[in-house]
Amino acid sequence: MEELLNKVKQNLILDHAVDDVLIQSYITAAVSYAESFQHIPAGTYTETTMPPTTEQAVIMLASHFYESRDGSTGGFFADSVQAGKQVWDTVNNLLRLDREWKV
Repeated sequence: MEELLNKVKQNLILDHAVDDVLIQSYITAAVSYAESFQHIPAGTYTETTMPPTTEQAVIMLASHFYESRDGSTGGFFADSVQAGKQVWDTVNNLLRLDREWKV
């Protein structure tokens, strides 16, 4: 998970460790969301490699949680409901790509 933490921090353009514990909690929540959305057992991504599209979704979602922790909906660049909705739509679309569909 250290590599994922570094990727989220790069995405956020952070070069300090002050918020590492907080960011790690957002990563944990984002991974849990991904596993739930994809209908896979909890803890799957601690035992197996995350597909690149799922990893990008987790990075985006954890970054969104960090940027919106003050209660805003869009983060630093756009404090609007539409910006927040766009993040969730993009994350869900990325996660949908790696979802196992049962016919």
